[in-house]
Amino acid sequence: MKSKVVLTSAAVAAVALASNDAMAGTAGTEFDDIYTLLVGWTQGTLGKIIALGMFLVGLAAGIVNQSIIAVVIGIGGALALYYAPTVINGVVAALV
Repeated sequence: MKSKVVLTSAAVAAVALASNDAMAGTAGTEFDDIYTLLVGWTQGTLGKIIALGMFLVGLAAGIVNQSIIAVVIGIGGALALYYAPTVINGVVAALV
């Protein structure tokens, strides 16, 4: 059993040493148009409509269930939809 662990560890180490460096965020511009389109959707009018819908559905579910949790989830989903591109861009830019 111990020899299997040592052999597996050695194989993983060999693959890690032989692999190329990861270059996250340094690719060409072939996907820039799609990225811009999706960011425009999420932070534009469509994203605001979806975020408002999330809030209203959460509010309605909160009223029906007499619980504030559904409203909080609706607000959280709306915030995540709107701010996700900014956060993702900041994380990827910080790593590069």
